Amino acid sequence: MAERGVDAYRKIDIKARVESATPGQLVVLLFEGLLTSLVEARAAILEKDYQAKGQKISKALSIVLTLQESLNGDVESDLPYRIERLYDYMQRRLLEVNQSMDVAIIDEVVELVVTLKSGWDQIADPR
Repeated sequence: MAERGVDAYRKIDIKARVESATPGQLVVLLFEGLLTSLVEARAAILEKDYQAKGQKISKALSIVLTLQESLNGDVESDLPYRIERLYDYMQRRLLEVNQSMDVAIIDEVVELVVTLKSGWDQIADPR
């Protein structure tokens, strides 16, 4: 019962954060959600909860696709192309872990996400 209250609070907090976020902060929120999904998928694999693993991997894939679709290809740089290729790689690796149950693959993707997120953290809050 207490978990439902915590989940409800979490949903309200996330909604408030999204509604007041700048575009850069929205990207950071997506990365945070991606990391949460990856950590939960890793735990589900270790607990042999394959239904939860599938749900969390699907959520992670959806977030990566959203990040990929948000790329701005109009800038005069090859950076969006390189990041798109990185997102493609992450998607392939997540599909692979969905079959192999290899948590090392999740760890690899987490490292990539943390690196990307750290850059966005500085962009979204350049103090």
